[in-house]
Amino acid sequence: MATQATPTRYAKALANDAADADVSSLRQTIYEELRHRLITGKIAPGVAISTRGLAQQLGVSQMPVRDALSRISAEGAVEIRSKRAIMVPRMSPARLEEIIRCRLLLEPTAATDALPHIDAARLRLIRAADEATDRALEQGDLNGYMESNYRFHSLIYSAAPTQILNRLVDSLWMQFGPFMRVVYGRYGTSKLVDRHVAATDAIAAKDGAALHEAILGDINDGMDLMRNWEQPGA
Repeated sequence: MATQATPTRYAKALANDAADADVSSLRQTIYEELRHRLITGKIAPGVAISTRGLAQQLGVSQMPVRDALSRISAEGAVEIRSKRAIMVPRMSPARLEEIIRCRLLLEPTAATDALPHIDAARLRLIRAADEATDRALEQGDLNGYMESNYRFHSLIYSAAPTQILNRLVDSLWMQFGPFMRVVYGRYGTSKLVDRHVAATDAIAAKDGAALHEAILGDINDGMDLMRNWEQPGA
């Protein structure tokens, strides 16, 4: 005869499930926060990352921070050499070119995939993100620019149901975000160009080809500045 579970055993099982769900949710929250910090350049390349410092900032133990960094390491955005040697790798010319190539391949596709799913309400949010980008450029607000520029692109791409593609795009942004912040920090915002209007106009017109070209142009403009950051006289 099968042993029947008592209410107490059920209660314990439910409590364990709830605890596991809470731990999983916390780990995911920390992971998403660290991803966002990398994408927006809040973690600098070549500088040691303190799990203790991050844990204190986020008000958690070091364990979920280490777990998140392990996941991010698998995506190529940080290097873990030991418990005390974790950092964003410095950008090499070859790595930068590979990231650019992948962005040019994936992001225009992500945008055109998203186009049929962008309604009037989302387009208003996209335009608002573009306006925030413009204000950041005018005010020389580099942190504001990094945040609003990512929000603009994310609002477009995330409209599509192609979640795997979107995660790949975010992984690329994690890898170049810290380097982007360093380069733009050197130049300031005066040399940055906002090509978002062409993208928003294409979205409003439901013109997939124009949106594809607008995203290509936007990526190339930013990457040209990065390619030349160590050139004499740059």
